[in-house]
Amino acid sequence: TACFILSLACEDVNMSHPVLFYRKRIKLPWTTPHSRTQFLSYYLSMDDLTSGFNIGTNYSLSPEFNEMMGFTESEVREMLAYYSTNSPFRHTIDELIEIMKPWYDNYCFAQECYGETTMYNSNMVLYFVKNYILYGKVPRNMIESNIRIDYEKLRMLICKDKEFAHDASIIQTLVSQGYITGELKDGFPAVSIAQPDNFVSLLYYFGMLTISGVHKGKTKLTIPNQVVQEQLYTYLLNTYNEADLSFSSYEKDELASKLAYDGKWKSYFDYIADCLHRYASQRDKQKGEFFVHGFTLAMTAQNRFYRPISEADTQEGYADIFLCPMLEIYPDMEYSYIIELKYAKYKDPDSRIEELRLEAIAQADRYADTEKVKSAVGSTQLHKVVVVYKGMEMRVCEEIGLN
Repeated sequence: TACFILSLACEDVNMSHPVLFYRKRIKLPWTTPHSRTQFLSYYLSMDDLTSGFNIGTNYSLSPEFNEMMGFTESEVREMLAYYSTNSPFRHTIDELIEIMKPWYDNYCFAQECYGETTMYNSNMVLYFVKNYILYGKVPRNMIESNIRIDYEKLRMLICKDKEFAHDASIIQTLVSQGYITGELKDGFPAVSIAQPDNFVSLLYYFGMLTISGVHKGKTKLTIPNQVVQEQLYTYLLNTYNEADLSFSSYEKDELASKLAYDGKWKSYFDYIADCLHRYASQRDKQKGEFFVHGFTLAMTAQNRFYRPISEADTQEGYADIFLCPMLEIYPDMEYSYIIELKYAKYKDPDSRIEELRLEAIAQADRYADTEKVKSAVGSTQLHKVVVVYKGMEMRVCEEIGLN
C-alpha cells in the first residue's frame, strides 16, 4: 500500500513537507491514478492476513497526497510548452488541453481537495504527447490499450453488482444518474465486498470513480473522464454479450458511420431499441428508466465518432445525451445529435407518451440554443431527436427539426 511504501522511503525525508517528499521520492512519471489500486490491494491483503500490519498508516485518502499520482494541469502545460519548442505543433497549448481534459483529467483523491487541483492520468498524457510528437496530429484512438483494467476483474465487479438485492444496481445507477453516493472505506474484508459502501470504495480504488463533492451528507462520486467511461460501458456491454445478446461489431460500425456521415439516425436508434428489447430481463424491467437510459448511453459510448455527454434533466432543459462530434479526429464529419430520451412506465396511459414527447421537444430546442452546443457542433449539421420508451418498447423516435 501507499503506507507500506511510504514507511520505507520516509526515513530521511521530513514528512511535514509532503509536497517536497513526493516530488523527490515518490512521484514517478509512469505513476497513474490506477496505481492506487495496487497500493490498496496490498494493504487489504495484509490487513486481512495479519493483525500485525495494523501498526501501519493508510495515507490513501489523505489530502497531503492528493497530487501524488498523475499530473496537474500546470505540469501538463509545462510539458507541452517544452515539446512545442523542439517539435512541430499544429495546435496551441490551450487547444491541446481542451482536447485532453475530458479524456484524462478530473481525478480527486481526497474529500478536502474537491474543488481545488484535479489530476490528469499521467499514462494517458504521455501516450497522447508521444503520438502527437511522432505523427503531428491528435491520436485517432484516445485510449492506450495498456491502460485498460483487467477484463476479468471488472467483469467480476459487474457480475457481483448484478447480484445485489438493491432496487437498482450501483453501476446501473451510476451510468443512468451520473453519480452515486457512499462513504469511502480505508479498508474492508474481502468477504464484505457486497456491502454497498465497500463496493463503491472498491470502484473508487480501481480508478473507476472520482470524488465530486458531497450530496446529502455523503461523498458524491462520478465517472472521472471519457477513458474510464469507455472502459466501464464496454465491459458492461460485454456482460450483456455473455448473457446471449449478440452485438455485431460490423453492424454497429456501419450504423455508426452512417450516423456520422449520412445523417441516418433512425436505423441507429432502432438497432439500440431492438438490442434493449431482446436483452431486458425481468430484473432490468423493474429498474425501468435506469436501465433504458444506461443501456442507451452505453451503446452510444461505443460510437467512435462521438463523445457522448449525458446531462441531468433540469429546468434549464439539458439533453439526456449530446453526441459531441470528434472533429479533432474526424474533421470531415457532417452530423451531430441531441437525443432527448424519455421514459413512461408500463402502467402509464398512452397520453403520457404524448406529454413526454412535447416535453422532450421543448428541452431539446432549449439545449440546442446554448453556447455549449453551438461551439461543439462546429461545421456539422445538428439533428435533434426525441426518443420515448414505454417500458422496454420504443414508442417514439422522431426528429424535431434541423439546425
